[in-house]
Amino acid sequence: MQETVRLNTEKFGELEVDKNAIFEFVVPIIGFDDLKTYTIVDHKPDSPFKWLQSTQEMGLAFPVTLCSFFGIDYQFDIPDDEAQKLGIESPDDIFVCNIANIPTSDPHNATINMLAPIVVNTVNKKAGQIVLKNTEFEVRYKLFKQNEAAE
Repeated sequence: MQETVRLNTEKFGELEVDKNAIFEFVVPIIGFDDLKTYTIVDHKPDSPFKWLQSTQEMGLAFPVTLCSFFGIDYQFDIPDDEAQKLGIESPDDIFVCNIANIPTSDPHNATINMLAPIVVNTVNKKAGQIVLKNTEFEVRYKLFKQNEAAE
């Protein structure tokens, strides 16, 4: 039988979440060290964006997305010490997403943080925001490139 948890979120109202869909951040999200548990909320089924909702702070939800949805080739090595904290044994066991910044005044200026992806071990439900080292990835990578031909 599936165990669920009820969350009364500020953004989505009351949600019923499968306990198996809650992740424990053993490597915290930068600036949110005290908040350890989150879940992914699919607010609009057709949207490329989901929400990383805190299960401890009902007013905190980060928009996230997958680079592959936007055709971005995004490959990186997880540092050994971080992989160990997350208990990663195989690349097949992880889910990776990136926190998005979507300005309400101009959504076409949306950016994603490619320098510090969210990595979830889907086997043991441990997660973390991993800051990548020795990489060219940007903190504010523009999702929608301006059409340079239209001048």
